[in-house]
This record gives sequence, structure tokens and C-alpha cells, in this order.
Amino acid sequence: MKVWVISKTSEFSAETSPLTLMDIPVPEPQEGQVLLKINTCGVCHTEIDEIEGRTPPPSYPIVPGHQAVGRIVLHKGKRKDIHTGDRAGVAWIFSACGSCEFCLSGQENLCDDFIATGRDVNGGYAEYMIAQEDFVFRIPDVFSDAEAAPLLCAGAVGYRALSLCNMKDRHRLGLTGFGASGHLVLKLTRHQFPNSEIYVFARDPDEREFALYLGASWAGNSSDKPPDQPDCIIDTTPVWTPAVNSLQWLKPGGRLVINAIRKEDLDKVHLLRLDYPTHLWLEKEIKSVANVTRNDVVEFLRLAAEMGFKPDVQEYPFEDANKALLDIKNRRIKGAKVLRIG
Repeated sequence: MKVWVISKTSEFSAETSPLTLMDIPVPEPQEGQVLLKINTCGVCHTEIDEIEGRTPPPSYPIVPGHQAVGRIVLHKGKRKDIHTGDRAGVAWIFSACGSCEFCLSGQENLCDDFIATGRDVNGGYAEYMIAQEDFVFRIPDVFSDAEAAPLLCAGAVGYRALSLCNMKDRHRLGLTGFGASGHLVLKLTRHQFPNSEIYVFARDPDEREFALYLGASWAGNSSDKPPDQPDCIIDTTPVWTPAVNSLQWLKPGGRLVINAIRKEDLDKVHLLRLDYPTHLWLEKEIKSVANVTRNDVVEFLRLAAEMGFKPDVQEYPFEDANKALLDIKNRRIKGAKVLRIG
């Protein structure tokens, strides 16, 4: 089968094309696993974090990709609600131990033995992949393969971030950065909290225009003052400046939720100053999002199907994986990017 692999940590650029196309044997599932024939896989900024060494895999080479949708072609397990031929998806959570205090309390995203798809084990930039039977998700019929892929990460982690905001209707929500996750959170918020204003902070004029088209109340740069103070802001950028800028706009008692697996190295940031009275006083909070749980994925898929909303997707042929990642790196983003494999 054909797979894209990350062979080493490298700087990403148009010249390097860091993913390498390889032929490897189709993997054999073990007891408790399924073999999926992959049709689509979402493209995520986390893949760039892996390539550039901010969240490197434990060993190389590794097949990236953690928003995979396909058909079960072999099932070696006891789970009764999935069968050979079923359409299923795999998310960032490949597995967790199931027995630690975090797993037993519903916080398996914090498990010390959390295994990430496409980083710790081979992922979905491939024609076939292995998944744990307890960590595959049935895809609602309302979604195409391309539409379903970004729901598994961008949607699920966005759902988790929004849940950490303690949102209520008529609260104001800020979104810093407006890529795959941001546009899904905007749609989800408009459905769940129809009387809430949504402010989008994005550096690219096209992203701001897209946000307004999808129903944002206001869109500006990260340094622009919004019309009013948000009760909560979700930051999805890989850099520090927009996150720090957004703190000054928060309402007293408001919360900044950082939805990013890694941020840029502070040694590379110049003139970044966190001023306590400006950014943190009056009981402002900062909270991070770490991974997702199975329940996040299940609940978001259910909500998205009930709401009838579809992600905006841009498809790339499988051979253009490097181009899709470069477009994310260069912020050429409108909705979610998806590789078409099968």
C-alpha cells in the first residue's frame, strides 16, 4: 500500500516537501483491532508540529494523519456494534489505558498512556490503517467521507474547547485564528447559543471575510479592539502574540481557552510582554485543551448530525499531501483541508 511518512524532523517549506511517499505492506490487525481501507483523511496543523519537532513522534518513520474515514475490511474483536463493511472513523485518540484515575473519571485525554494516532502509531495518510476497535467511530450517514474527516479532530477538539468556555446564551465568544476548528466552533455556537455574539480575530482578510459570511458578528486582526468584551476566547493559533493580545479584551472573570497542541518557542518571540494588570487582573483565566476523549468525538458527531451542518472542505488528491500542508503553513485556509485517498 502507499503511505506518506515523516522520516525526520525538518523545517517545512515548499522546497523541502518533508513527507515522503512509500510502499509498505498492508498491516495485519491483532485481537481487538480493525483494519480500515481509508477513503479520506483530514489535514491538520498538528502534522506541521510533528514535522518541525514541536510534538515529534517517538520514532521514525511515522505515517501522520488523525482524521481518517474509511471502511472496515477486517475486524478482530468483540465489539458488537461495528462490522466488516461499516464506515468508520479514527480520531487523535488512538487509545488510553482505561484503568488510571483519569480514564476512570472520563478524562482519558489526560492519561499518561494516551496514544496519539499519526504520531505515536501510524495514521491515516495511507491506503490502509489499523485502529483499536474501542476507539473507532461510526460515521452518521448524513456526512460524506470528506465532510466527516474534519469532524473527528477539528470538530471534536473544538467541541471540547467550547465546553471549557462555560458558555451560556447571550455570552460573547471570541475566536482567535479561523481555520478548520474555528469555523466549526462558529457554526456550533450559532446553533447552541443563537443569541450570542461571535468575534473573530484573524490576520488574513480572507479569513475575516469568511467568518463574517458564516455569521460572525465582527471580524478584525488580533490587535484590533472588538465591539465589546468577550466572556470567553478560544485561541487556535500556533503562536503566542494573538493569545496574549486577546487577554486584554477579555471581560473580568473571562477565560482564554488555548486549543493548540504546541506554541512557538518563546526564545523566537520578540517584544512579547505579559502585563499583569492589562492581561490577567480581575480574575481572568487561561486554560489549555489537551487531546480529546471518545465522548467528545461521539457527542460532536451526534450534535453535528442533528444540527445538519456541514463543514466547508477543500479536497486534495492523495499525491498532493505536501501541498495541502504547505497551504496550512502559509495560512491559505478556508474551512478544512482533506486528502482524498480512496
